[in-house]
This record gives sequence, C-alpha cells and structure tokens, in this order.
Amino acid sequence: MDLKLAGKTVLITGGSKGIGRAAAETLAAEGCHLVLVARTATDLDAARAAIARKANVRVDVVPADLSVGANVTMLAEKFADIDILVNNAGAIPGGNLLEIDEARWRAAWDLKVFGYINMCRAFYAHMKARGAGVIINVVGAAAQTRDPEYICGVAGNSALTAFSQSLGSVSPRDGIRVVAINPGPVATDRLVTLFRKKALDRTGDPETWRDLVKPLPFGRASTQRRSRPRSRSSPPSSPATPAAPCSPSTPASRRARADRSIVRPRDASRPVNNALRPAV
Repeated sequence: MDLKLAGKTVLITGGSKGIGRAAAETLAAEGCHLVLVARTATDLDAARAAIARKANVRVDVVPADLSVGANVTMLAEKFADIDILVNNAGAIPGGNLLEIDEARWRAAWDLKVFGYINMCRAFYAHMKARGAGVIINVVGAAAQTRDPEYICGVAGNSALTAFSQSLGSVSPRDGIRVVAINPGPVATDRLVTLFRKKALDRTGDPETWRDLVKPLPFGRASTQRRSRPRSRSSPPSSPATPAAPCSPSTPASRRARADRSIVRPRDASRPVNNALRPAV
C-alpha cells in the first residue's frame, strides 16, 4: 500500500516497543523518516537497528522522559519541522480506585495525559506556522470500556479523547488534523502486565491471564501485520482479488481465514489513511 507518505518525517513517542514500534516499522516501510522517543536508550537503539535492516530511511532516537516538560521543549526545538506527531507514550497502572494512590495517579498522568497535551501544544505551534501537519493521539479503548479495574486509565483516556476532539474541531482552520485512536487489546508486553494484574485480582493466579483474551474475536489480542518496505521504483500493485466465498460445509477455521482475506471497500466516512497525510 502506498499512503503517499514517502519523505515525510514522523515523531513517535513510546516508539521503542509495542504499538509505537509497530507504527514506526509500518511508516518506515512507507518511506517515512522517523524520530523515536522513549525512556530507555537500549530499547531505542534496538528499534533503530531493526528498522534500518528493512527500510532505507533516517531514524533518529532520543531517550527522554516526557513527564518532564523541559524534555518536551527540547524535542519541539530540535525537531520543529516534523510533518506528523504520534503521541503514544504512557504507562498507566491497572487497579481500582482504592489501589491507585495520589502519587501513582499523578505520575501516570504526568507522562500520558500531560505528556500528550504538552507535546500537542509545543508542536501545534510549529505546524500552525507552516499551515500543515497531523497529530495522532494513540489513547486507548478504556475511554469507552469504563473498566473499574483500570480506573486511572479510564479517566486519563477519556480526558485525552475529549481533548483531541476539542482541538481537532478547530485545527483544520490552521491546516492541521488532530485525531485520537482508541485501539482495542493489542498483544504487547504492557497488555500482558495489565492482564496478569487483572487475573491475579480475579483468580489469585496471574498465570490465568490468557483466559481473559478468550472472549475476544479469534480468541486473541491484536497483532502487528508485518509490512514490506515499498520500492519507489516499482509500479503500484494491482488490486487484490477477493477470496472465493466459502460454503456452509467449509471448516470453521478455514472460513475465518477466508473472511479475513476478503478485500472490502474502504468506508469513506472513516478517513483512516487520510488522517496520516499532512494537510497541504
């Protein structure tokens, strides 16, 4: 797929692992240059090396704690010309109201809630001056699920969703798109940590966490679909051919695979790809 992003520069926070790294690999395959930000230098170096093996793009890495406002200011000064900002850094703990004291609650929000808001404020100013840019806030499904066992995340994600909707309602006047994404459960180390805590609370055994994903579609959390680097010299690929329909007698496992392989037309009311394209 060619999203017309080749040559754009994308800054991704929380870019060394999980959703952030998956986004980095996918965008690198589209020809985007990257700035990856996370707290651990060794994880960033590993991500950069892995991306460099697959894509011929520039990858800068910056170890920084974005709960510290000075680090946000530093990034905005050093990388003022980015085209796309992906806010993804956050580590809100699981637990109910009585388990999360004020200190843990504030520390979690300093990184995710105030971190996102501060990054938006700093980079929005540069994008407004150019009249173009995209800000994508990767928030989380807790904004909709209202899970009382993840109450700090519920409140934080709800706040960021409302913040993104509010800012995004006026940002087109400045040539900027601001969107929030609330992904469902994704198979990351963080998801396992949260589910182990939930399993411990419910059953007394954290090792039963896998039972919590069984009710999900296909009985698992989402996983990354690996992208191949796009060749700039290759012509656009021809449209994929829909899979042949299965009969009622087809085994359930094969029907599920076939259903996932069917190419469906994009819903024009959901501008997923457009959200990535910087405004012009």
